[in-house]
Amino acid sequence: MKFKKLILKVIIASLGIVACNSLSAQQIDKIYLQKDWRADWIKVPKTGDNDYGVYYFRKQVTFQNISTTCPVYVSADNCYKLYVNQKLVSTGPAKGDTKHWNYETVDLAPYLKVGDNIVAALVWNDGEYRPTANISLKTAFILQAGIDQGRVLNTGSSWVCIQDTGYSPIKIDLPLTSYKMGPGEFIDMNKTIRNWNDTDCDVTNWMKPEKLGKGNSYKFGVINNNYLQPSELPQMELTDQRISKLRMSEGINVPEDFPVKKQNITIPSNSKVTFILDQTYLTNAYLNLEFSDGENAQITVEYCETLYEKYPLSKGNRNEIEGKEFKGRMDRIISNGANNQKFTTLFFRTFRYLKVEIETQGKALVLNNIYSTFTGYPFVKRFNLDTENKELKEILAIGWRTSRLCAFDTYFDCPYYEQLQYIGDTQIQALISVFNSGDSRLFRNAINLIDQSRSTEGITLSRYPAGEEQVIGIYSVWYIAMLNDYLMYCNDSNFVKDKLLGARQIINYYKKHQQADGSVINLPGWLFTDWTKSTNWTLGVCKLGGDGCSSLLDLQLLYAYEQMVNLEKDIGINDFEDIYTKEIEKLKKTIRNKYWDNKVGLFADRVEKDGFSQHANILAILTGVVSGDEAKKIAEKILTDKTLAQASIYFKYYLHQALTKAGMGDKYLEWLDVWRDNIKMGLTTWAETSDLNASRSDCHAWGASPNIEFFRTVLGIDSDAPGFTKVKIEPHLGKLTEIGGEMPHPNGIIKVNYSLLKNSLKADIVLPSNTSGRFIWKGKEILLNEGENHLKL
Repeated sequence: MKFKKLILKVIIASLGIVACNSLSAQQIDKIYLQKDWRADWIKVPKTGDNDYGVYYFRKQVTFQNISTTCPVYVSADNCYKLYVNQKLVSTGPAKGDTKHWNYETVDLAPYLKVGDNIVAALVWNDGEYRPTANISLKTAFILQAGIDQGRVLNTGSSWVCIQDTGYSPIKIDLPLTSYKMGPGEFIDMNKTIRNWNDTDCDVTNWMKPEKLGKGNSYKFGVINNNYLQPSELPQMELTDQRISKLRMSEGINVPEDFPVKKQNITIPSNSKVTFILDQTYLTNAYLNLEFSDGENAQITVEYCETLYEKYPLSKGNRNEIEGKEFKGRMDRIISNGANNQKFTTLFFRTFRYLKVEIETQGKALVLNNIYSTFTGYPFVKRFNLDTENKELKEILAIGWRTSRLCAFDTYFDCPYYEQLQYIGDTQIQALISVFNSGDSRLFRNAINLIDQSRSTEGITLSRYPAGEEQVIGIYSVWYIAMLNDYLMYCNDSNFVKDKLLGARQIINYYKKHQQADGSVINLPGWLFTDWTKSTNWTLGVCKLGGDGCSSLLDLQLLYAYEQMVNLEKDIGINDFEDIYTKEIEKLKKTIRNKYWDNKVGLFADRVEKDGFSQHANILAILTGVVSGDEAKKIAEKILTDKTLAQASIYFKYYLHQALTKAGMGDKYLEWLDVWRDNIKMGLTTWAETSDLNASRSDCHAWGASPNIEFFRTVLGIDSDAPGFTKVKIEPHLGKLTEIGGEMPHPNGIIKVNYSLLKNSLKADIVLPSNTSGRFIWKGKEILLNEGENHLKL
């Protein structure tokens, strides 16, 4: 796969960020995939392998001339920032596990100069406070040049290194939740090493590194270091942004345009001041502080998505701060009294609100600047919804922001609390990537990682990468669905074909937990389906029947079998298709016999028929257990019967698909109340659950499904063959009379525009080259060709 050169959007002075060239996978020197690297993994001597610590590595080198390219392969355990002549050129590594440890490929030529050069890396490991998503073997750094001229840069005894003892961790304790992210940073500028990547830095006390052995790929037996592989991902985006508003200040009067404009704010000696700053929207960003003087002054910065009501502890409207408490992740800095001190967080923070508290000692401190640097996977917006309906545009924009904040080197469930790649979240997020940007690299990366998480029994973990193993057995179903989505929407069938063996092993795992009638029993792990509040549901799990079974488990397995049939039919083996088809027939019969309640006219959650949910009946429609008029009757009851256990914002993704399949797609825009409620409550991203006061996270991209369905359901654009080689367009306009839009396709862009007058539809459709399709309207089907298609019906 060829990677386009990524040009960072701005030059950020305090971070030294400049344009960074990402080399393609084809340019990687294949020798490093076939034998040992020439470079060594190195560490700072007499430091622990897994302790908390911040470390610097540097190499001074003189070049008489510079090649047009100078590729290097760089990685670290656990995280690094690589600088050349004080300019940040790479961050990483992209997350993996010790058997699949990523290195980034970076061209240093644009940053090197004739004469003396400093190549330096900041490496850190959060030790026992490490985020759950960060797997670690031992703290180390490695850099390998890809051309002869650059061999002098290979890590080894010619480098020097040191630990920065000015850093220590701050343990985070947040309300209403378990917190799985890293610690805050306490940095004493009196102890830290200034200008560590500059030629002016005194390296007299720096040490030669301890060598831990050569870099290796996974192909070489037992080794003591991480197995290295090239990352398929580009560098993350870095974009400078000002903080929008001052919401509160105590102890000092500040100019009205603070902090929007850079200016000096003097905090007098022996005083304490507090600011609450509002970005006005949630963001992922590195915080940048610039300050001077103020010897031994203490600066504390807290970050939160929103403030909390005091009694009871809840969130309320996110735009309101009066009478609320600030509870968030924290960093703390001690000033050394010098001019032009700079602090940038090692890793990004997620926040809408910042609380800055400054307490000075005997000397005044000058706050020179405070701003942040947005970061995230560099998705490019390639969609548009052409409508006068401002609400639809707002929902789409919030969904795009939400999906961006939940995408970095993996997809995240939430950026503030966990940053873990859960399969249930990721299936939806991956399709948003396809429908909104057309960039499938993070989608492909997610499939690779989830596949690598499979146990010897065949089942995947619920989330990966992760240092703690968690099994949500049914999430492997949605992984199989991800494979089918990738096959249908991305032109890369060989990649999916390579994953089929693992998918079959998942099915074999489930077969061990099927009874003779096909019903699932004794499935290990957390049987999570959805964050549903109902009598028979606890922690997202529907109560099992006395026989140990439930329709939820049986229907989700049925869904997996049907996805496997699609995969085997298109790229697999016919014999497996036949085997899975027989399992489908058996399960459908069992589900109908065990769970259908003729009196209620719905499928029950368990054999006792004492509880009913939207979920069971959603899945019955999606899997074809019911169809036609029966499916439509069930769909109507799903919408109107409020005694049913209700789908949360997450499972509404499947609810809306089921309702559309049952013939109710024209009502889609009437089903968006939970998103409207989020907007009314001041959220700028979609909350984790439908209970907005108690929702842990204010940013969960599994709720951004309208960013798919505005195109797939309303505009009606969908894949009709593997690789999106054929397009089906079946709009559901409801009460809309004018709407259009465009979305990415593997061959280009699909554009549609609809005008509806009484019962007459005018449709203008543009398909990319080498792409055909069909248009469906009120039972009538018309073939579409590449290029422009103008229809009147």
